[in-house]
Formats: sequence, C-alpha cells, structure tokens
Amino acid sequence: MTHRLIPTLCALALCLGAVPARADSEQDRARAALQAGQVLPLATVLARLEREQAGQVLEVELEHEDGHWVYEVKLLQAGGRLMKLEIDAATGAVLKRRVRDERR
Repeated sequence: MTHRLIPTLCALALCLGAVPARADSEQDRARAALQAGQVLPLATVLARLEREQAGQVLEVELEHEDGHWVYEVKLLQAGGRLMKLEIDAATGAVLKRRVRDERR
C-alpha cells in the first residue's frame, strides 16, 4: 500500500505549500492548522489507516466541518468494494465508515 500512497502524498504537498494559493483559501487554513498542530499530518493518518484497513487509497480530502478538521478518505478494497471514511484530523479517530460494493 505504501508505494500507492506516493501520488496522494504528492497531491497533499501541492495543496499544503508547493503551489501558491490566494490568501485565506481553504489550503491556507489547512496549512495553518497543520503547522499549529491542530491536525495530524496525512502521512500519520495513512500509516494508522494502513494498519487497520486493507485497501488502496483512491482519494483524500481535508475538510473543515462544524468547527473541526476531518480527513475524508476513499479506499478501494478487495472485490471492488469502496469504503469511505471520515477521520477526525486532530485525533485520527474514525468518525464514519461507509462501504459500497462497486460490482452492481
């Protein structure tokens, strides 16, 4: 799973600093939250996730919802199942888990 995380980590690096963003954008707020220690680094969250869930990471988003940060992660699992997770970005705790079978 680690070799498949590289594109995701590169995309996050672009969002968190490698590409200039306009002032006070969602990327700026996410970067500030990371630097202030309000959110765990994506690498930390993905390492925990890799130990707990089998699957290939398809997409990761960092969203600010209802006053707190949430990582939204989509995993492709064996048999074509798609798992969507909402993870508390401050603690790494899974808040929601939805599984859908893509073979329909």
